[in-house]
Amino acid sequence: MEFLYEYGLFFAKTITFVIAIAVILTLIVSSAVKPKAKKGEIEIDDLSEQLTNIKESFLNNTLGKKELKAYQKQQKVEQKKAEKEAPKSRLYVIDFNGSMDAHEVESLREEVTAIISIADPEKDKVLVRLESGGGVVHGYGLAASQLQRFKSAGIELTVSIDKVAASGGYMMACVADHIIAAPFAIVGSIGVIAQIPNFNKILKKNDVDFEQITAGEFKRTLTLFGENTDKAREKFREEIEQTHVL
Repeated sequence: MEFLYEYGLFFAKTITFVIAIAVILTLIVSSAVKPKAKKGEIEIDDLSEQLTNIKESFLNNTLGKKELKAYQKQQKVEQKKAEKEAPKSRLYVIDFNGSMDAHEVESLREEVTAIISIADPEKDKVLVRLESGGGVVHGYGLAASQLQRFKSAGIELTVSIDKVAASGGYMMACVADHIIAAPFAIVGSIGVIAQIPNFNKILKKNDVDFEQITAGEFKRTLTLFGENTDKAREKFREEIEQTHVL
C-alpha cells in the first residue's frame, strides 16, 4: 500500500509538471501569434442620407396615401435626373471635441489626411464643428496646423461653434476661411497663461535647503521650491509673450 501511495504521489507531481509546461508553452505561442493592435478607424456617415431618411419617415406618417404616392413618384424622377448629371460638390463635416491635452488631434490628423486625398478643391468644402475651451499650447498648435493643411490644399474651410471655442480652440477657428457661431457661443480669445505655486518660504521656515543645478542661464526660470528672482520672472513673462505672439 505504501508503494502505491508513493507511486500515486509521484504520478500526480509528474502530471502537474507536464500541465504547467503545457500552459507556459501555450502562453508563449499565443503571445507570439497575437495580432498587432490596429489603429483607430475612421467612421464615415452620409449626413444627406440621414436627413433624407428622417424626412421620408416623417412624411410616411403625415401624408395621405395619394400625397405620399405622388411624392415618391417625384422623388424617383429627381433621383434619375441626379444620376445622369455630374456629381455635385460635397461638404465634408468633422466633429472636434477638444480636451485639455488635445489628444483628439491624432484622430483629426487622420481625418484631414483622408479628406485631402479624395476632395476636389474646386468643388468640395470642409466644415469643422468645433467645441473646445482650449488647453496645452503644443497640442492645440498642432491641431491648428492640421486645419491649415486644408488651406494649403486649396480646400475652403468653415468652422462652426455652437457652445465654446476659446483660447486654443479659438486659435483653431482662426485658421478657417469662415467662422459661424451661435448667438450665445463663447468665442475667443487667444491667450497664454502659466501658473505655479512656490513653497520656498515653507522650506525656509522648516530649515530645509533646496538645491538645483542647471547648465545654462535660463534652463529653469520659476521653480516650485527655489527662491524665484525678478530676473527669472521677467524671463518667464518674455517666454509667455513669445508663445502668445506665435
